[in-house]
Amino acid sequence: MSNQPATVTTAARHAGKYLTVGLAHEAYGIAVLKVREIIRMLKITPVPQLPPYVKGVINLRGRVIPIVDLRVKFGLEAEFTERTCIVVVQVRPASGQTVQMGLIVDCVEEVVTLTDAEIEPTPEFGCHIDTSYLLGLAKVKGQVKTLLDIDRVVAPEAVQQITQAAG
Repeated sequence: MSNQPATVTTAARHAGKYLTVGLAHEAYGIAVLKVREIIRMLKITPVPQLPPYVKGVINLRGRVIPIVDLRVKFGLEAEFTERTCIVVVQVRPASGQTVQMGLIVDCVEEVVTLTDAEIEPTPEFGCHIDTSYLLGLAKVKGQVKTLLDIDRVVAPEAVQQITQAAG
């Protein structure tokens, strides 16, 4: 029972507003405080020698923003539709320097306010599955939405590699 207070504290820490996005018919939540803007798909300039889920960079009002396809990152089907868009987020990797990054998603759903009672900790799937990028699972209107720790979704080394290449 000694784990119970830590679980409650973790859930309470994650309570708040989330932008829910769709990826291959599943719903994911990104903390609203991390979201800078939502834009339509733009022409992406490829950058060589980056991981397959990094599609390249865009020029957003004079700023070079790296673009990560979350669908490819999570091993999901990645088809482009009229609802496919880019969510620009603020990522703070372990280095501490804040970086803006675009995430390709199938669609943007809604903003939900979650209480600690609606968030459950990430279950243990076994020792070989990395769940460090998950904040927890939220139950919203009868659906389960996976809450993403956007700072950890893209490995810190990849963020550094992307920002240096885009530099």
